[in-house]
Amino acid sequence: MQDDVLSRIKEKFPKMSKSHRAIGNYILEHYDQAVFMTAAKLGDTIGISESTVVRFATCVGYSGYPEFQKKLEECVRNKLSGIQKIDAKYGRSSQSEILSSVLSADIEKIQDTLQNIDATAFETAVDTLLAAETVYIMGLRSNEPLAAFLHFYLNMIRGNVVLLKTTSISETFEQMIRICEKDCFVGISFPRYSMRTLKAMEFANDRNAKVIAVTDSIHSPMNLYSSCNLHARSDMVSIVDSLVAPLSVINALVVALCLKCPGEVKDNLEMLEETWNNYQVYLNDEINFIDDEPMLNYSLRKED
Repeated sequence: MQDDVLSRIKEKFPKMSKSHRAIGNYILEHYDQAVFMTAAKLGDTIGISESTVVRFATCVGYSGYPEFQKKLEECVRNKLSGIQKIDAKYGRSSQSEILSSVLSADIEKIQDTLQNIDATAFETAVDTLLAAETVYIMGLRSNEPLAAFLHFYLNMIRGNVVLLKTTSISETFEQMIRICEKDCFVGISFPRYSMRTLKAMEFANDRNAKVIAVTDSIHSPMNLYSSCNLHARSDMVSIVDSLVAPLSVINALVVALCLKCPGEVKDNLEMLEETWNNYQVYLNDEINFIDDEPMLNYSLRKED
C-alpha cells in the first residue's frame, strides 16, 4: 500500500461502505480544505457522524484520525504552494477571524510544546549554558530572530557569547574555529532546516563541544549531532513560520538562567544602567512617559 493518503483512499475505495465512500469522495475532491478539519467538522460538512469519520481513518490504514490528518497534511504540503495554503485556510475568513485563528493556533502550539518538551533536557541545557566557557549561537533565515533574542539576553547574564552570522559554511567555520570541549553550541533550526546550521553543529560535535538543538521534533535532522534537544512546535500552514512556541522555550531558558545566578545578573544590569546613563545612550530614542521632564528638548515637550 502506498504511503500517499490520497492513493490509499483510491485503493480502498471500491470496498468501502456508502458512508466511507462519501468521506473518501469529499477528501479526494477537497483535500485542501479537509486537511484543516477536525473529525467532527468533517462529519458535519458531509452529514455523517464523527465516529464514522474516525472509523474511516482506521479503514484507510491509520491508527486513528490524528495520524490520518497528519499524513494528509504532509500530502497537501507537497501539492500546494504557500499562497494556495493561505487561501485554502483563510480565503473566506474575515480579518477578525484570521486574527482569532492564527492566535488560537499559536496557543495550541505552546500547549503542545508544554506537554511534550523534555524537562530533563531543559535543565541540562540551562546547566550547560552556565558552565560553558564560550557559547556559540546559530540560527539562520527565519530562525535568526530567535538566535538574536537568545544572544541578547544571554550576553547580559554571562560573558563570551558569540552569535554566528554568515552567508557561507566556510565563514561559519572561521568564526568558530576555536570551539572546544569546554564550549557549548546552540543550533536553532525549524523547517525548512538549514544545512549550514547542521554542518556547524557537526563541526562543534566533532570538537567535543556540548551541542544543544532547538528544533521542532524528534525527526528533525538537527538532533543528529546534539546531546540535548529542546523541541517546540512551529508548523503553520502559511508562508510565515510560527515561532511563538520556540520563542517561549528560549524565553524560559533565559528566565531559568537568571534565577540560577541572580547576583551576576543584578551586577551586570547595574553596570549597564550606569554605562547607559554615563554615555547618554537613551536620551533621544527612549521615552517612558510623555509627561516626564526630558533631559533634552524635543518637539513634544509641554509648554510651561
